[in-house]
Amino acid sequence: MPFQGGSNKRWILEELGDRIRPEWNRAARHWEIARPHLRTLVESMAMKFGEVNVYMEFSTRQRCDMRCSNAVGDDCVCSCMGENHGGAAYWQRWTLVGDTTLIGSSEVLERQYLVRRSDLVKVDRSGFFSSGGTPR
Repeated sequence: MPFQGGSNKRWILEELGDRIRPEWNRAARHWEIARPHLRTLVESMAMKFGEVNVYMEFSTRQRCDMRCSNAVGDDCVCSCMGENHGGAAYWQRWTLVGDTTLIGSSEVLERQYLVRRSDLVKVDRSGFFSSGGTPR
């Protein structure tokens, strides 16, 4: 979002309402908002500026099962595909959720989308849009 003399936060609040709390990330030099507001803001920015780059972070989690990590034999049918079988990945920090399900540490992946004004398709007379942003 181009710098506009300090009026960016005001514009975001005008688009999304004054109850949200957009945060400026000084280190990364970008605005951060809660995901429920993302679509509305992206569409508004694409309409105003012509296009907008959207960066979204996703968390990946490893899943396993205590029956696998504690196994002695060769039979493994869980989603780790044998990586943790018999406690092989002993360095993993597992959290037990439920009776036997284990959740491992997660990493954050980032995905970028470029949404252009021309990607937006008007769907009704109330001004709501549906985007078909292009993943990069």
